[in-house]
Amino acid sequence: MMNKLNKLPIVFFAFAVTAFSFSGFRTPPAQVSFKCLVQLTNYSGEGAYVVVSLIDSKGKYKKTLQIFGKEKRWYDDLTSWFNYYTSAKENVDGVSGASITAGGRKVFSINTDDTVFNKGYKLRFETAVENKEYEEKDVEMDFSEVNVGKTVSGTGYIRYVKLIKNP
Repeated sequence: MMNKLNKLPIVFFAFAVTAFSFSGFRTPPAQVSFKCLVQLTNYSGEGAYVVVSLIDSKGKYKKTLQIFGKEKRWYDDLTSWFNYYTSAKENVDGVSGASITAGGRKVFSINTDDTVFNKGYKLRFETAVENKEYEEKDVEMDFSEVNVGKTVSGTGYIRYVKLIKNP
């Protein structure tokens, strides 16, 4: 009887290791890290509200990466993103910053897992300026190696965007 009890911890340990191995445990995906420069044109008017989103291959919003513009009362001027933001109830408090003035520039970090890099996702930069036109796709670029280190021109308030991979 004592012999069977002595083997019980070994059997339990083997069962636990096997169950843990087959429980769907996976190592987390590798991380990718970038610096992103946003340079605005010299338009006349108030500072631009800029939102940067991750968009999937079907054009659907997946995540808000950055917001430049602190006052939430102006978020609805970024029409397409605002519809996503209100329906997804996404928490973006930690990524907000001041709006960008005409001719100004901002640098921010993008840190995400590699399941979205080189996988058909896009970065969308939407802009809005008080009493001016809203630019839904001021810049929309593939989130891929092809755009790293390149200058991508905007169509509205953004002069260009540049994505630089962190070492």
